[in-house]
Amino acid sequence: MADATQAGAVQDISGFVRGMLAGLGEDPDREGLLKTPERVEKSMRFLTRGYGLTVRDAIGDALFEEDHHNMVIVRDIEMYSMCEHHMLPFFGKVHVAYIPNGRIVGLSKLPRVVEVFARRLLVQERLTEQVASALMEVLEPAGVGVVVEASHLCMMMRGVEKQNSKTVTSAMKGVFMDDRATREEFLRLL
Repeated sequence: MADATQAGAVQDISGFVRGMLAGLGEDPDREGLLKTPERVEKSMRFLTRGYGLTVRDAIGDALFEEDHHNMVIVRDIEMYSMCEHHMLPFFGKVHVAYIPNGRIVGLSKLPRVVEVFARRLLVQERLTEQVASALMEVLEPAGVGVVVEASHLCMMMRGVEKQNSKTVTSAMKGVFMDDRATREEFLRLL
């Protein structure tokens, strides 16, 4: 039954793309566009696969007891996402820091947590907050800091058409919010 439902959804997306092509004045039956509806459907499913992911699954059993209470930073995590307003890509780098409170997480798990949220339709502000909140919940650290720097094709290719603009967002939790020195150390290390 689930396969039939998913097949129906695939057909609906492909049919929608076919109708969109026709609505734009294109001939969806011309050679170069014949398989475009199916390609777009597969691409959108890949680009939004975060809906099927969870933070707990991304981290798995990679939490380790460790008496470490100093800042851990993973910088320059590549991120690709889709703006929910125009369904155009935005991309950039995510910087994640946390201060352990008796346990640490495998370093590769931080980019996986970013991927859980980035691979959904959203706005950058929400992505930043979701990553920080999820890490606070799962790791229970003394604090979390997240900074996202991204370029948005909705600003670059349309609208104001400013190719060199970047949007920077941050979310600070725990000691990153409460202790100015901790926050400043994190931002200085970026």
